[in-house]
Amino acid sequence: MKQIFCFIPFIVFAPSLQAADMGKALFFDNCIACHGVTGQGDGPVARDLNVPPADLTRIAARRDGVWPMLEIMSIIDGYSRNAHSREDMPVFENFLDNEMVEFDTGNGVTVLVPEKLIEIVTYLEALQDPAPTSYVP
Repeated sequence: MKQIFCFIPFIVFAPSLQAADMGKALFFDNCIACHGVTGQGDGPVARDLNVPPADLTRIAARRDGVWPMLEIMSIIDGYSRNAHSREDMPVFENFLDNEMVEFDTGNGVTVLVPEKLIEIVTYLEALQDPAPTSYVP
């Protein structure tokens, strides 16, 4: 009986652990060359870029503690390319071609968005130092 009890927490938390691992894996596969392993903009190709990579650990801090999820999603998927000077920031089309999940846009309307996009933005939220104190979708 004791052995069964030891495995229950793993079973209960396995989906959230998989989601965290997916976001981290996406970050490592797509972002560390420029943003570095810790997300601070110190990746191995950072010094060769025309525009220095952002410190991804300070996104909320630069916005007075607010985590701007939709803004970060649009930067990653390339939607806001015209609004921001990120000439070296690639568009990650591979985040757009996968399973879709429901996302609340903040006004009670849910839309379908790529699961990978949600996972990497959630991972970036976890990197914030200090942690966000408020949220906007």
